Amino acid sequence: MGKIKLVVFDLSGTTVSDDNAVAKCLFNAAKEFGLSATLSDFEKTIGTNKIHLYEFMIARDNGVPAEIEHLESYRFPEYHEKALEIFDHYSVLMIDFYRKNIQAMDGAEQTFIWCKENGIKIATDTGFHRDVNMAIMEGLQWRERGLIDIALDVENTDGIGRPAPYLIYKAMYELGIQSIHEVIKIGDTPADLLSGYNAGCKGNIGVLSGANARETLIKYPHTHIIDSVKQLPDLIMKEFN
Repeated sequence: MGKIKLVVFDLSGTTVSDDNAVAKCLFNAAKEFGLSATLSDFEKTIGTNKIHLYEFMIARDNGVPAEIEHLESYRFPEYHEKALEIFDHYSVLMIDFYRKNIQAMDGAEQTFIWCKENGIKIATDTGFHRDVNMAIMEGLQWRERGLIDIALDVENTDGIGRPAPYLIYKAMYELGIQSIHEVIKIGDTPADLLSGYNAGCKGNIGVLSGANARETLIKYPHTHIIDSVKQLPDLIMKEFN
């Protein structure tokens, strides 16, 4: 026990380049529906279940005290219908973006290849729902090219997304990994780091290639913060062997 056998990679901002499009699409959809949240609010909360995120933002807009660290423990059924309306519009914006602009993050595919060559299984997890996740996977063809083993989204865990740990556990279950001490989680958002922490991952790594700066990520539980996913192989060899 101890050797890394699985890395769970976030998509947007970590392995998929998007020029902050997720936060921008979330914000633009919210703005069109009169929600007062700022772009910065969404930059800090991307990586979560987007429907729950809109419920959270609507509730906060209506004076409900709520904290992102406990996002998945909140339910606001009174705001669900409005959240779905905003989410549906967001999904149209997001799918359109990825169908026109899909691109792997610099170094991501090389990192996948290194993991494969070193006996490490690869999962992707995301706060996206199935339609957006599929648009990304169809564009990049990672599974077809043998670069990843499984691509998970919040629909794989009945809508319960990050910061809950269940997507990580689902990846372990599907890929036959029995110990969380053999797993690394890596992503660019507080939700990624919180999910890795809640799961108990051996490595819980933040990357600075996405929407959040070091000043934001350093506030959340982590083992390491690196500039880019392409630095992961060296980190694994130095710290996790």
